[in-house]
Amino acid sequence: MSPTVLAKVLPVVLVTLAFVVAGCAPANDNRQNSLNPKGQNAQRIDDLFIPILWIAVVVGVLIMAATVGFAIKFRHRPGDDDNPKQIHGSTPLEIGWTIVPAVILAVISVPTIATIFKLAQEPTGEVLEVNITGKQFWWQVEYEKQPGINQGFITSTEVHMIAGVPLRLELASDDVIHSFWIPELGGKQDVVPGRKQHITFYADEPGTFLGQCAEFCGLAHADMRMRVIVQTREEFEAWAVGQQQGPDQAYSGEIEELTGTKYACTNCHTFDDSGQTAYGPNLVHIGSRETFAGGTYELDRANLVDWLLDAPSLVPMQSKTCREPTATPGLGCIGMPSFTNNTPEGQPVMTQSDAETIADYLLANQ
Repeated sequence: MSPTVLAKVLPVVLVTLAFVVAGCAPANDNRQNSLNPKGQNAQRIDDLFIPILWIAVVVGVLIMAATVGFAIKFRHRPGDDDNPKQIHGSTPLEIGWTIVPAVILAVISVPTIATIFKLAQEPTGEVLEVNITGKQFWWQVEYEKQPGINQGFITSTEVHMIAGVPLRLELASDDVIHSFWIPELGGKQDVVPGRKQHITFYADEPGTFLGQCAEFCGLAHADMRMRVIVQTREEFEAWAVGQQQGPDQAYSGEIEELTGTKYACTNCHTFDDSGQTAYGPNLVHIGSRETFAGGTYELDRANLVDWLLDAPSLVPMQSKTCREPTATPGLGCIGMPSFTNNTPEGQPVMTQSDAETIADYLLANQ
């Protein structure tokens, strides 16, 4: 192979290999695999997708084979007239390649429409109903009072449900368009400001299922994640009882002074009422959650202290913009301010000791 040909072919080969290698990770490592259904609605989507995929593969192979075949057969040859023979065409062929695709689409549309109607069906019997509100860049999770299930409370980013009991989510947005998507439990649902949408999840076995916002909603969109935690009835009821209570440690004294007065955390968060909404996530029982910051970081002391001191440094696309003295709120600077770099006007710089005190209090409230 000549160096010229090699130079042309090598980039194509390398790019192809990169795509092949990228697709070789074990499916279970991702935990956001729509081809690994774990719920009734997810299985319905998979049962529709796989047959249509193979139909598309067959059609694609035939089209590519025809394209390559005709390109070879009718390629330019030395001595040939550059102007090919002009013909009218074949009426039967033109009718055929119009009717065949129409028939294929008609056949595909029948199970597709049936699946759409099945996914839209309201669940019957015992149903756990939860309100989800999309915000830049986290999800507010509100459990309304339901006799025999819970007395109502608010959390964020993590949705708990009972194995074997349908979970009906009513979705809304406080700002821009978001999209709620838990791939292994069901399809995605856009969350549009001014509209109420809903989606239902089914899961027969306990487990944790990961998801994320699937509609670009701003600079930190990639870290607007969520998870659905499926529990046994006993586990869910124990969790719900704990969520309905006040904080495990009294919200008073030093912690009230730090968060309520010195650093004004209560301007955006609630520390003592699990049923109260606020601009930011309700923090009464944050210690019971597995993650924080829109589901991005594991909830542990080190991560929480770093976040309290300088949250923008941990948010993609905000670390530079929102830490400059000229940073303008609203221009990508959404959420927690930095208390060590570009500290809000009138607020003191947070000390390591204060950050650790606040973190310890938050983690103690299960």
